[in-house]
Amino acid sequence: MTTAPSVRRPRFNPSPCDIQPLHHAYDVPPLHNSDSNPLHFRFRSLVSCPADVPLELFETAVSQLIHHPEYNSTLILRSETISDSDTTIPSSVPRLEGYCPVRNVHRKLLPRRPGRDSGLEQHCTLYAFETGEFAGLPSMLVLTPLVPEGESLPYYHPTVLHLAFRFIPSNVTTTSDPASAQPSLRIEAIPLPGTPTDLNSRLYRTALALLDTLHRYLWGALTHYQKRVQHDVLVSREVYQDVYLKMRERHKGLVNTWREATDPLKHVFEDIGIATFLMLFWKDMFAASGDLAAVKELDDSPWKSWPRPPGGFLDLGCGNGLLTHILSAEGYSGCGIDLRARTSWAHYPESSQAALKVHALDPTQLLSPETDIDSKDEEKSFFASGVFLIGNHADELTPWLPVLATLTGASGYLSIPCCAWMFDERFTRSSAVSALDFSDDESLDATTAVGTLESREAENEAAFISSLGLGAEGTHKSQYSAYRIWLARLSRWLGWKIECDTLRIPSTRNWTIVGRERLPGDQSVFVDRARRIVEEVIRRGAFKTRTPEGTDTTGRHDSRHPSG
Repeated sequence: MTTAPSVRRPRFNPSPCDIQPLHHAYDVPPLHNSDSNPLHFRFRSLVSCPADVPLELFETAVSQLIHHPEYNSTLILRSETISDSDTTIPSSVPRLEGYCPVRNVHRKLLPRRPGRDSGLEQHCTLYAFETGEFAGLPSMLVLTPLVPEGESLPYYHPTVLHLAFRFIPSNVTTTSDPASAQPSLRIEAIPLPGTPTDLNSRLYRTALALLDTLHRYLWGALTHYQKRVQHDVLVSREVYQDVYLKMRERHKGLVNTWREATDPLKHVFEDIGIATFLMLFWKDMFAASGDLAAVKELDDSPWKSWPRPPGGFLDLGCGNGLLTHILSAEGYSGCGIDLRARTSWAHYPESSQAALKVHALDPTQLLSPETDIDSKDEEKSFFASGVFLIGNHADELTPWLPVLATLTGASGYLSIPCCAWMFDERFTRSSAVSALDFSDDESLDATTAVGTLESREAENEAAFISSLGLGAEGTHKSQYSAYRIWLARLSRWLGWKIECDTLRIPSTRNWTIVGRERLPGDQSVFVDRARRIVEEVIRRGAFKTRTPEGTDTTGRHDSRHPSG
Protein backbone atom coordinates (compact mmCIF):
# COMPACT_ATOMS: atom_id res chain seq x y z
CA MET A 1 0.00 0.00 0.00
CA THR A 2 1.33 3.42 -0.93
CA THR A 3 2.02 5.65 2.03
CA ALA A 4 0.62 9.15 1.84
CA PRO A 5 2.92 12.09 2.55
CA SER A 6 2.83 13.42 6.07
CA VAL A 7 1.83 16.91 4.88
CA ARG A 8 -1.71 18.14 5.34
CA ARG A 9 -4.08 19.12 2.58
CA PRO A 10 -3.72 22.86 1.90
CA ARG A 11 -6.56 24.96 3.18
CA PHE A 12 -9.42 25.31 0.72
CA ASN A 13 -9.45 29.04 0.02
CA PRO A 14 -12.21 29.93 -2.47
CA SER A 15 -12.85 33.36 -3.91
CA PRO A 16 -16.02 34.52 -5.68
CA CYS A 17 -15.44 35.64 -9.26
CA ASP A 18 -16.98 38.50 -11.17
CA ILE A 19 -20.04 37.30 -13.01
CA GLN A 20 -18.58 38.76 -16.20
CA PRO A 21 -16.95 36.46 -18.75
CA LEU A 22 -13.54 35.30 -17.62
CA HIS A 23 -10.50 37.19 -18.93
CA HIS A 24 -7.24 35.97 -17.46
CA ALA A 25 -3.78 37.51 -17.78
CA TYR A 26 -2.29 34.12 -18.51
CA ASP A 27 -2.26 32.30 -21.87
CA VAL A 28 -5.67 30.78 -21.11
CA PRO A 29 -8.47 31.64 -23.54
CA PRO A 30 -11.82 32.78 -22.21
CA LEU A 31 -14.54 30.18 -22.40
CA HIS A 32 -16.63 30.84 -25.45
CA ASN A 33 -17.32 28.84 -28.56
CA SER A 34 -15.32 29.16 -31.74
CA ASP A 35 -18.18 29.66 -34.20
CA SER A 36 -19.47 32.95 -35.57
CA ASN A 37 -21.68 33.61 -32.54
CA PRO A 38 -19.40 33.53 -29.49
CA LEU A 39 -22.10 34.89 -27.15
CA HIS A 40 -24.03 31.67 -27.61
CA PHE A 41 -21.51 29.80 -25.48
CA ARG A 42 -20.37 32.60 -23.21
CA PHE A 43 -19.63 31.18 -19.76
CA ARG A 44 -19.78 32.96 -16.44
CA SER A 45 -17.09 32.40 -13.85
CA LEU A 46 -18.57 31.69 -10.41
CA VAL A 47 -15.84 30.74 -7.94
CA SER A 48 -12.13 29.89 -7.93
CA CYS A 49 -9.38 28.69 -5.60
CA PRO A 50 -5.65 27.85 -5.72
CA ALA A 51 -5.01 24.46 -7.30
CA ASP A 52 -2.00 23.42 -5.15
CA VAL A 53 -1.26 20.41 -7.43
CA PRO A 54 0.13 19.83 -10.94
CA LEU A 55 -2.16 19.72 -13.97
CA GLU A 56 -1.22 16.10 -14.67
CA LEU A 57 -3.52 14.98 -11.84
CA PHE A 58 -6.62 16.74 -13.16
CA GLU A 59 -7.97 13.83 -15.21
CA THR A 60 -7.58 11.43 -12.28
CA ALA A 61 -9.48 13.76 -9.97
CA VAL A 62 -12.38 14.54 -12.31
CA SER A 63 -12.77 10.83 -13.01
CA GLN A 64 -14.19 10.62 -9.49
CA LEU A 65 -16.66 13.38 -10.31
CA ILE A 66 -17.74 11.58 -13.46
CA HIS A 67 -18.18 8.10 -12.06
CA HIS A 68 -19.37 8.92 -8.52
CA PRO A 69 -21.80 11.85 -8.58
CA GLU A 70 -23.53 10.37 -5.54
CA TYR A 71 -20.63 11.62 -3.41
CA ASN A 72 -21.77 15.19 -4.11
CA SER A 73 -25.54 14.83 -3.79
CA THR A 74 -27.64 12.71 -1.47
CA LEU A 75 -30.41 12.86 -4.09
CA ILE A 76 -28.35 10.88 -6.63
CA LEU A 77 -28.09 7.11 -6.32
CA ARG A 78 -25.27 6.60 -8.83
CA SER A 79 -24.40 7.06 -12.48
CA GLU A 80 -24.34 4.46 -15.24
CA THR A 81 -21.94 4.85 -18.15
CA ILE A 82 -23.66 4.62 -21.53
CA SER A 83 -20.53 5.20 -23.62
CA ASP A 84 -16.94 6.35 -23.16
CA SER A 85 -15.03 7.48 -26.24
CA ASP A 86 -11.93 9.48 -27.09
CA THR A 87 -12.80 9.53 -30.79
CA THR A 88 -16.53 10.30 -31.03
CA ILE A 89 -17.49 13.69 -29.59
CA PRO A 90 -21.25 14.51 -29.72
CA SER A 91 -22.33 17.66 -31.53
CA SER A 92 -24.32 18.84 -28.50
CA VAL A 93 -21.19 19.59 -26.44
CA PRO A 94 -19.63 23.06 -26.85
CA ARG A 95 -16.64 23.67 -29.15
CA LEU A 96 -14.54 26.13 -27.15
CA GLU A 97 -11.90 28.47 -28.51
CA GLY A 98 -8.36 27.35 -27.66
CA TYR A 99 -9.52 23.91 -26.49
CA CYS A 100 -10.06 20.59 -28.19
CA PRO A 101 -12.32 17.86 -26.78
CA VAL A 102 -10.30 14.72 -26.07
CA ARG A 103 -12.80 12.40 -24.37
CA ASN A 104 -16.53 12.15 -23.82
CA VAL A 105 -18.34 10.05 -21.24
CA HIS A 106 -22.08 9.70 -21.84
CA ARG A 107 -23.65 8.81 -18.50
CA LYS A 108 -27.08 8.57 -16.91
CA LEU A 109 -27.74 9.93 -13.44
CA LEU A 110 -30.06 7.71 -11.41
CA PRO A 111 -32.07 9.41 -8.63
CA ARG A 112 -32.20 7.98 -5.14
CA ARG A 113 -35.97 8.50 -5.14
CA PRO A 114 -37.21 7.67 -8.63
CA GLY A 115 -40.80 8.36 -7.64
CA ARG A 116 -39.93 11.99 -6.99
CA ASP A 117 -37.03 12.77 -9.34
CA SER A 118 -36.38 11.62 -12.87
CA GLY A 119 -33.14 10.27 -14.27
CA LEU A 120 -30.98 12.46 -16.50
CA GLU A 121 -28.50 11.70 -19.25
CA GLN A 122 -25.44 13.88 -19.41
CA HIS A 123 -22.29 14.35 -21.49
CA CYS A 124 -19.08 14.67 -19.48
CA THR A 125 -16.49 16.09 -21.87
CA LEU A 126 -12.78 16.48 -21.17
CA TYR A 127 -10.90 19.23 -23.00
CA ALA A 128 -7.22 19.95 -23.48
CA PHE A 129 -5.40 23.07 -24.68
CA GLU A 130 -4.82 23.07 -28.43
CA THR A 131 -1.40 24.74 -28.21
CA GLY A 132 1.27 25.80 -25.75
CA GLU A 133 3.16 24.15 -22.93
CA PHE A 134 0.16 22.16 -21.72
CA ALA A 135 -1.25 21.16 -25.12
CA GLY A 136 -2.88 17.74 -25.05
CA LEU A 137 -3.21 17.55 -21.26
CA PRO A 138 -6.85 17.40 -20.06
CA SER A 139 -7.46 20.61 -18.14
CA MET A 140 -11.22 21.10 -18.22
CA LEU A 141 -14.39 19.06 -17.69
CA VAL A 142 -17.70 20.33 -19.06
CA LEU A 143 -21.00 18.73 -18.01
CA THR A 144 -23.85 19.03 -20.50
CA PRO A 145 -27.31 17.83 -19.39
CA LEU A 146 -29.48 16.24 -22.08
CA VAL A 147 -33.02 17.35 -21.33
CA PRO A 148 -35.76 15.83 -23.51
CA GLU A 149 -37.95 18.33 -25.31
CA GLY A 150 -40.82 19.55 -23.15
CA GLU A 151 -39.17 18.43 -19.89
CA SER A 152 -37.16 20.28 -17.26
CA LEU A 153 -34.04 19.58 -15.28
CA PRO A 154 -34.54 17.45 -12.13
CA TYR A 155 -34.10 19.23 -8.81
CA TYR A 156 -30.73 17.66 -8.07
CA HIS A 157 -29.12 19.23 -11.17
CA PRO A 158 -28.08 22.91 -11.29
CA THR A 159 -30.15 25.07 -13.65
CA VAL A 160 -27.44 25.40 -16.31
CA LEU A 161 -26.90 24.53 -19.95
CA HIS A 162 -23.25 23.68 -19.27
CA LEU A 163 -21.09 23.47 -16.15
CA ALA A 164 -17.30 23.68 -16.46
CA PHE A 165 -14.51 22.62 -14.07
CA ARG A 166 -11.33 24.41 -15.20
CA PHE A 167 -7.72 23.93 -14.19
CA ILE A 168 -5.82 27.12 -15.11
CA PRO A 169 -2.09 26.37 -14.99
CA SER A 170 0.47 28.99 -14.02
CA ASN A 171 2.51 30.69 -16.73
CA VAL A 172 5.19 32.83 -15.10
CA THR A 173 6.38 34.15 -18.46
CA THR A 174 3.31 36.40 -18.79
CA THR A 175 3.29 38.03 -15.37
CA SER A 176 5.77 39.34 -12.86
CA ASP A 177 3.50 38.64 -9.92
CA PRO A 178 4.45 35.26 -8.37
CA ALA A 179 1.17 35.10 -6.43
CA SER A 180 -0.91 35.47 -9.57
CA ALA A 181 1.24 32.83 -11.26
CA GLN A 182 -0.18 30.14 -8.96
CA PRO A 183 -2.35 27.55 -10.76
CA SER A 184 -6.04 27.83 -9.98
CA LEU A 185 -9.32 25.98 -10.23
CA ARG A 186 -12.49 27.63 -11.46
CA ILE A 187 -16.13 26.68 -11.76
CA GLU A 188 -17.92 28.33 -14.68
CA ALA A 189 -21.40 27.88 -16.10
CA ILE A 190 -23.95 28.96 -18.64
CA PRO A 191 -26.98 29.49 -16.39
CA LEU A 192 -30.48 29.08 -17.70
CA PRO A 193 -32.32 32.38 -18.19
CA GLY A 194 -33.42 33.89 -14.90
CA THR A 195 -31.05 31.79 -12.75
CA PRO A 196 -29.50 33.86 -9.92
CA THR A 197 -25.70 33.74 -9.59
CA ASP A 198 -25.15 35.93 -6.51
CA LEU A 199 -23.33 34.63 -3.44
CA ASN A 200 -26.58 33.55 -1.78
CA SER A 201 -27.91 31.71 -4.82
CA ARG A 202 -28.30 27.95 -5.02
CA LEU A 203 -26.10 27.84 -8.12
CA TYR A 204 -23.22 29.59 -6.36
CA ARG A 205 -23.49 27.34 -3.30
CA THR A 206 -23.50 24.27 -5.55
CA ALA A 207 -20.46 25.56 -7.44
CA LEU A 208 -18.66 26.21 -4.14
CA ALA A 209 -19.34 22.67 -2.93
CA LEU A 210 -18.20 21.16 -6.23
CA LEU A 211 -15.00 23.24 -6.18
CA ASP A 212 -14.23 22.00 -2.67
CA THR A 213 -14.78 18.41 -3.83
CA LEU A 214 -12.49 18.87 -6.84
CA HIS A 215 -9.79 20.43 -4.65
CA ARG A 216 -10.04 17.46 -2.27
CA TYR A 217 -9.90 14.91 -5.10
CA LEU A 218 -6.82 16.59 -6.57
CA TRP A 219 -5.06 16.49 -3.24
CA GLY A 220 -6.04 12.85 -2.83
CA ALA A 221 -4.57 12.06 -6.24
CA LEU A 222 -1.34 13.79 -5.21
CA THR A 223 -1.05 11.86 -1.94
CA HIS A 224 -2.19 8.52 -3.42
CA TYR A 225 -5.27 8.56 -1.21
CA GLN A 226 -6.93 5.20 -0.70
CA LYS A 227 -10.48 4.68 0.51
CA ARG A 228 -10.77 3.97 4.21
CA VAL A 229 -13.19 1.12 3.68
CA GLN A 230 -14.16 -1.04 0.74
CA HIS A 231 -17.85 -1.41 -0.02
CA ASP A 232 -19.50 -3.86 -2.41
CA VAL A 233 -16.91 -6.61 -2.05
CA LEU A 234 -19.41 -9.47 -1.95
CA VAL A 235 -22.42 -7.98 -3.75
CA SER A 236 -22.33 -5.63 -6.73
CA ARG A 237 -23.20 -2.04 -5.84
CA GLU A 238 -25.43 -1.53 -8.87
CA VAL A 239 -27.47 -4.69 -8.29
CA TYR A 240 -27.73 -4.00 -4.56
CA GLN A 241 -28.98 -0.46 -5.13
CA ASP A 242 -31.57 -1.57 -7.70
CA VAL A 243 -33.00 -4.24 -5.41
CA TYR A 244 -32.79 -1.98 -2.35
CA LEU A 245 -34.94 0.66 -4.04
CA LYS A 246 -37.65 -1.93 -4.65
CA MET A 247 -37.38 -3.28 -1.11
CA ARG A 248 -37.53 0.20 0.37
CA GLU A 249 -40.74 0.97 -1.49
CA ARG A 250 -42.28 -2.27 -0.24
CA HIS A 251 -41.36 -1.79 3.42
CA LYS A 252 -40.95 1.97 4.04
CA GLY A 253 -44.46 2.06 5.56
CA LEU A 254 -43.00 0.37 8.65
CA VAL A 255 -41.62 3.78 9.68
CA ASN A 256 -45.16 5.04 10.22
CA THR A 257 -46.27 1.98 12.21
CA TRP A 258 -43.13 1.64 14.38
CA ARG A 259 -43.97 0.38 17.86
CA GLU A 260 -40.61 0.60 19.60
CA ALA A 261 -39.03 3.51 21.49
CA THR A 262 -36.02 3.44 19.14
CA ASP A 263 -35.54 5.56 16.00
CA PRO A 264 -37.63 4.06 13.16
CA LEU A 265 -35.71 5.84 10.39
CA LYS A 266 -32.51 4.13 11.47
CA HIS A 267 -33.84 0.67 12.25
CA VAL A 268 -36.26 0.26 9.34
CA PHE A 269 -33.88 1.30 6.58
CA GLU A 270 -30.94 -0.46 8.22
CA ASP A 271 -32.77 -3.79 8.28
CA ILE A 272 -34.12 -3.30 4.75
CA GLY A 273 -30.50 -2.89 3.68
CA ILE A 274 -29.34 -6.00 5.55
CA ALA A 275 -32.22 -8.05 4.13
CA THR A 276 -31.38 -6.86 0.61
CA PHE A 277 -27.74 -7.81 1.09
CA LEU A 278 -28.65 -11.26 2.43
CA MET A 279 -31.06 -12.00 -0.40
CA LEU A 280 -28.45 -11.16 -3.04
CA PHE A 281 -25.68 -12.90 -1.10
CA TRP A 282 -27.78 -16.08 -0.83
CA LYS A 283 -28.69 -15.85 -4.50
CA ASP A 284 -25.01 -15.96 -5.35
CA MET A 285 -24.08 -18.46 -2.64
CA PHE A 286 -26.72 -21.09 -3.38
CA ALA A 287 -27.10 -20.63 -7.14
CA ALA A 288 -25.68 -23.08 -9.65
CA SER A 289 -24.29 -20.07 -11.50
CA GLY A 290 -24.11 -16.80 -9.58
CA ASP A 291 -25.42 -14.55 -12.36
CA LEU A 292 -26.43 -11.46 -10.40
CA ALA A 293 -26.70 -9.40 -13.59
CA ALA A 294 -30.00 -11.16 -14.34
CA VAL A 295 -31.66 -9.15 -11.56
CA LYS A 296 -32.43 -6.21 -13.86
CA GLU A 297 -34.29 -8.44 -16.30
CA LEU A 298 -36.77 -9.74 -13.76
CA ASP A 299 -40.03 -8.38 -12.36
CA ASP A 300 -40.67 -6.25 -9.28
CA SER A 301 -40.01 -9.10 -6.83
CA PRO A 302 -37.56 -11.44 -8.58
CA TRP A 303 -36.29 -12.81 -5.26
CA LYS A 304 -39.40 -14.97 -4.91
CA SER A 305 -37.64 -17.57 -7.04
CA TRP A 306 -34.06 -16.92 -6.00
CA PRO A 307 -31.92 -19.63 -4.37
CA ARG A 308 -31.88 -19.57 -0.58
CA PRO A 309 -30.45 -21.49 2.40
CA PRO A 310 -31.68 -25.11 2.31
CA GLY A 311 -32.26 -25.08 6.07
CA GLY A 312 -33.73 -21.59 6.22
CA PHE A 313 -32.24 -18.81 8.34
CA LEU A 314 -31.85 -18.37 12.08
CA ASP A 315 -31.61 -14.78 13.35
CA LEU A 316 -29.89 -14.99 16.73
CA GLY A 317 -30.88 -12.27 19.17
CA CYS A 318 -33.44 -10.87 16.73
CA GLY A 319 -34.57 -8.01 19.01
CA ASN A 320 -37.48 -6.14 17.45
CA GLY A 321 -37.80 -8.94 14.89
CA LEU A 322 -37.78 -6.55 11.95
CA LEU A 323 -35.13 -8.37 9.90
CA THR A 324 -36.92 -11.68 10.43
CA HIS A 325 -40.23 -10.05 9.45
CA ILE A 326 -38.83 -8.57 6.22
CA LEU A 327 -37.24 -11.83 5.14
CA SER A 328 -40.39 -13.80 6.01
CA ALA A 329 -42.58 -11.31 4.17
CA GLU A 330 -40.46 -11.81 1.06
CA GLY A 331 -40.89 -15.57 1.14
CA TYR A 332 -37.77 -16.72 2.99
CA SER A 333 -38.27 -19.47 5.57
CA GLY A 334 -36.59 -19.17 8.93
CA CYS A 335 -37.03 -17.79 12.40
CA GLY A 336 -35.68 -15.26 14.85
CA ILE A 337 -35.11 -15.99 18.52
CA ASP A 338 -34.69 -13.66 21.46
CA LEU A 339 -34.89 -13.76 25.23
CA ARG A 340 -38.07 -11.68 25.30
CA ALA A 341 -40.83 -10.70 22.91
CA ARG A 342 -40.92 -7.12 21.72
CA THR A 343 -43.91 -4.83 21.31
CA SER A 344 -43.49 -4.95 17.53
CA TRP A 345 -43.91 -8.71 17.32
CA ALA A 346 -47.66 -8.66 17.91
CA HIS A 347 -48.16 -6.10 15.14
CA TYR A 348 -46.46 -8.07 12.38
CA PRO A 349 -48.52 -10.36 10.10
CA GLU A 350 -49.28 -13.83 11.46
CA SER A 351 -46.64 -15.43 9.25
CA SER A 352 -43.97 -13.20 10.77
CA GLN A 353 -45.29 -13.71 14.30
CA ALA A 354 -45.00 -17.47 13.78
CA ALA A 355 -41.33 -17.01 12.82
CA LEU A 356 -40.45 -15.13 16.03
CA LYS A 357 -39.64 -17.28 19.05
CA VAL A 358 -38.97 -16.44 22.68
CA HIS A 359 -35.99 -18.61 23.54
CA ALA A 360 -32.90 -18.28 25.72
CA LEU A 361 -30.21 -19.87 23.57
CA ASP A 362 -27.63 -21.91 25.44
CA PRO A 363 -24.86 -23.18 23.12
CA THR A 364 -23.53 -25.45 25.84
CA GLN A 365 -26.68 -27.59 25.60
CA LEU A 366 -25.50 -28.92 22.26
CA LEU A 367 -22.79 -30.94 24.06
CA SER A 368 -23.86 -31.25 27.66
CA PRO A 369 -25.00 -34.84 28.48
CA GLU A 370 -26.78 -33.57 31.60
CA THR A 371 -29.24 -31.42 29.69
CA ASP A 372 -32.90 -32.39 29.82
CA ILE A 373 -33.71 -34.25 26.60
CA ASP A 374 -36.70 -32.00 25.79
CA SER A 375 -34.63 -28.84 26.21
CA LYS A 376 -31.85 -30.35 24.13
CA ASP A 377 -34.26 -31.25 21.34
CA GLU A 378 -35.74 -27.74 21.42
CA GLU A 379 -32.26 -26.25 21.12
CA LYS A 380 -31.39 -28.49 18.20
CA SER A 381 -34.70 -27.84 16.44
CA PHE A 382 -33.54 -24.37 15.48
CA PHE A 383 -30.48 -25.76 13.73
CA ALA A 384 -31.92 -27.58 10.75
CA SER A 385 -29.45 -29.07 8.30
CA GLY A 386 -28.09 -26.31 6.08
CA VAL A 387 -29.44 -23.44 8.21
CA PHE A 388 -27.81 -20.03 7.70
CA LEU A 389 -27.04 -18.15 10.93
CA ILE A 390 -27.48 -14.37 11.25
CA GLY A 391 -25.98 -12.23 13.99
CA ASN A 392 -27.03 -8.61 13.53
CA HIS A 393 -25.47 -6.76 16.46
CA ALA A 394 -25.97 -9.97 18.43
CA ASP A 395 -23.55 -8.81 21.16
CA GLU A 396 -22.95 -11.77 23.54
CA LEU A 397 -23.87 -14.26 20.84
CA THR A 398 -21.46 -12.78 18.27
CA PRO A 399 -18.45 -15.05 18.97
CA TRP A 400 -20.71 -18.10 19.08
CA LEU A 401 -21.79 -17.80 15.44
CA PRO A 402 -18.79 -19.56 13.84
CA VAL A 403 -18.78 -22.11 16.69
CA LEU A 404 -22.45 -22.97 16.23
CA ALA A 405 -22.10 -22.98 12.46
CA THR A 406 -19.22 -25.48 12.74
CA LEU A 407 -20.93 -27.78 15.25
CA THR A 408 -24.36 -27.87 13.60
CA GLY A 409 -23.37 -28.22 9.95
CA ALA A 410 -24.81 -24.82 9.06
CA SER A 411 -24.48 -23.67 5.47
CA GLY A 412 -22.87 -20.45 6.65
CA TYR A 413 -23.27 -17.36 8.78
CA LEU A 414 -23.23 -13.56 8.67
CA SER A 415 -22.15 -11.49 11.64
CA ILE A 416 -22.33 -7.70 12.06
CA PRO A 417 -20.46 -7.23 15.34
CA CYS A 418 -21.17 -4.34 17.67
CA CYS A 419 -20.42 -4.70 21.39
CA ALA A 420 -17.27 -6.72 22.04
CA TRP A 421 -18.00 -10.01 23.81
CA MET A 422 -16.14 -13.28 24.11
CA PHE A 423 -17.87 -16.57 25.01
CA ASP A 424 -18.60 -15.79 28.64
CA GLU A 425 -17.03 -12.40 29.36
CA ARG A 426 -16.37 -8.98 27.89
CA PHE A 427 -13.65 -8.84 25.28
CA THR A 428 -10.31 -7.37 26.29
CA ARG A 429 -6.96 -7.74 24.60
CA SER A 430 -5.53 -9.63 27.58
CA SER A 431 -8.47 -12.02 27.87
CA ALA A 432 -8.35 -12.66 24.11
CA VAL A 433 -4.69 -13.63 24.26
CA SER A 434 -5.27 -16.14 27.04
CA ALA A 435 -8.57 -17.54 25.76
CA LEU A 436 -7.49 -19.39 22.60
CA ASP A 437 -4.21 -20.32 21.00
CA PHE A 438 -4.87 -19.71 17.31
CA SER A 439 -1.40 -20.98 16.44
CA ASP A 440 -2.68 -24.53 17.02
CA ASP A 441 -2.59 -25.29 13.31
CA GLU A 442 -1.58 -28.77 12.26
CA SER A 443 -0.90 -27.58 8.72
CA LEU A 444 2.35 -25.89 9.85
CA ASP A 445 5.51 -27.68 8.81
CA ALA A 446 7.24 -28.86 11.97
CA THR A 447 10.59 -29.00 10.18
CA THR A 448 10.59 -25.27 9.40
CA ALA A 449 13.21 -23.29 11.31
CA VAL A 450 11.76 -21.25 14.16
CA GLY A 451 13.07 -17.90 12.89
CA THR A 452 11.80 -18.55 9.39
CA LEU A 453 8.43 -19.68 10.72
CA GLU A 454 8.04 -16.56 12.89
CA SER A 455 8.91 -14.30 9.97
CA ARG A 456 6.46 -16.11 7.70
CA GLU A 457 3.71 -15.97 10.33
CA ALA A 458 4.25 -12.22 10.80
CA GLU A 459 3.96 -11.62 7.07
CA ASN A 460 0.89 -13.84 6.79
CA GLU A 461 -0.75 -12.14 9.77
CA ALA A 462 -0.19 -8.66 8.30
CA ALA A 463 -1.69 -9.78 5.00
CA PHE A 464 -4.60 -11.41 6.84
CA ILE A 465 -5.42 -8.23 8.79
CA SER A 466 -5.15 -6.15 5.63
CA SER A 467 -7.64 -8.47 3.89
CA LEU A 468 -10.32 -7.76 6.52
CA GLY A 469 -11.08 -4.28 5.19
CA LEU A 470 -11.10 -2.68 8.63
CA GLY A 471 -10.68 0.79 7.17
CA ALA A 472 -9.24 3.64 9.19
CA GLU A 473 -9.25 1.44 12.31
CA GLY A 474 -7.30 -1.33 10.61
CA THR A 475 -4.66 -1.42 13.32
CA HIS A 476 -4.40 -2.77 16.86
CA LYS A 477 -5.01 0.69 18.37
CA SER A 478 -8.79 0.45 18.49
CA GLN A 479 -10.64 -1.97 20.77
CA TYR A 480 -13.29 -2.50 18.10
CA SER A 481 -10.62 -3.17 15.51
CA ALA A 482 -8.85 -5.65 17.78
CA TYR A 483 -12.16 -7.40 18.40
CA ARG A 484 -12.90 -7.78 14.70
CA ILE A 485 -9.42 -9.19 14.12
CA TRP A 486 -10.02 -11.67 16.94
CA LEU A 487 -13.37 -12.72 15.45
CA ALA A 488 -11.75 -13.28 12.07
CA ARG A 489 -8.96 -15.36 13.60
CA LEU A 490 -11.55 -17.41 15.48
CA SER A 491 -13.54 -18.08 12.31
CA ARG A 492 -10.45 -19.07 10.37
CA TRP A 493 -9.31 -21.33 13.22
CA LEU A 494 -12.70 -23.06 13.05
CA GLY A 495 -12.29 -23.78 9.34
CA TRP A 496 -14.17 -20.91 7.65
CA LYS A 497 -12.81 -19.00 4.70
CA ILE A 498 -12.96 -15.37 5.79
CA GLU A 499 -14.86 -12.84 3.68
CA CYS A 500 -15.67 -9.31 4.80
CA ASP A 501 -17.61 -6.35 3.49
CA THR A 502 -18.81 -2.91 4.57
CA LEU A 503 -22.57 -2.77 4.25
CA ARG A 504 -24.48 0.21 2.85
CA ILE A 505 -26.65 0.70 5.94
CA PRO A 506 -27.21 3.75 8.21
CA SER A 507 -25.00 2.50 11.03
CA THR A 508 -21.43 3.14 12.15
CA ARG A 509 -21.20 -0.58 12.90
CA ASN A 510 -21.64 -1.74 9.30
CA TRP A 511 -18.64 -4.06 8.93
CA THR A 512 -19.65 -7.68 8.39
CA ILE A 513 -17.82 -10.98 8.37
CA VAL A 514 -19.37 -13.95 6.61
CA GLY A 515 -18.63 -17.63 6.34
CA ARG A 516 -19.95 -19.53 3.34
CA GLU A 517 -17.06 -21.78 2.39
CA ARG A 518 -15.12 -24.30 4.46
CA LEU A 519 -11.35 -24.38 4.35
CA PRO A 520 -9.82 -27.56 2.89
CA GLY A 521 -8.52 -30.25 5.17
CA ASP A 522 -9.82 -32.68 7.75
CA GLN A 523 -13.10 -31.15 8.90
CA SER A 524 -13.08 -33.22 12.07
CA VAL A 525 -10.16 -31.07 13.27
CA PHE A 526 -12.28 -27.93 13.05
CA VAL A 527 -15.28 -29.61 14.72
CA ASP A 528 -13.03 -30.79 17.53
CA ARG A 529 -11.81 -27.22 18.08
CA ALA A 530 -15.39 -25.98 18.33
CA ARG A 531 -16.18 -28.75 20.83
CA ARG A 532 -13.14 -27.76 22.90
CA ILE A 533 -14.42 -24.18 23.09
CA VAL A 534 -17.80 -25.34 24.40
CA GLU A 535 -16.22 -27.78 26.85
CA GLU A 536 -13.95 -25.05 28.23
CA VAL A 537 -16.91 -22.69 28.67
CA ILE A 538 -18.80 -25.45 30.54
CA ARG A 539 -15.73 -26.11 32.71
CA ARG A 540 -15.39 -22.44 33.71
CA GLY A 541 -19.08 -22.30 34.63
CA ALA A 542 -19.37 -18.55 33.95
CA PHE A 543 -21.95 -18.90 31.19
CA LYS A 544 -25.48 -18.64 32.55
CA THR A 545 -28.61 -18.43 30.43
CA ARG A 546 -31.37 -16.25 31.78
CA THR A 547 -34.96 -17.39 31.89
CA PRO A 548 -37.10 -16.15 28.97
CA GLU A 549 -39.04 -13.04 29.98
CA GLY A 550 -42.10 -11.04 29.01
CA THR A 551 -42.53 -8.21 26.53
CA ASP A 552 -39.85 -5.54 26.28
CA THR A 553 -40.42 -2.21 24.53
CA THR A 554 -36.84 -1.18 23.81
CA GLY A 555 -36.46 -3.34 20.72
CA ARG A 556 -32.88 -4.20 21.66
CA HIS A 557 -31.22 -7.55 21.08
CA ASP A 558 -30.91 -9.79 24.14
CA SER A 559 -31.12 -13.55 23.89
CA ARG A 560 -28.70 -14.76 26.54
CA HIS A 561 -26.37 -13.37 29.15
CA PRO A 562 -23.15 -14.57 30.82
CA SER A 563 -23.13 -14.29 34.56
CA GLY A 564 -20.02 -12.09 34.45
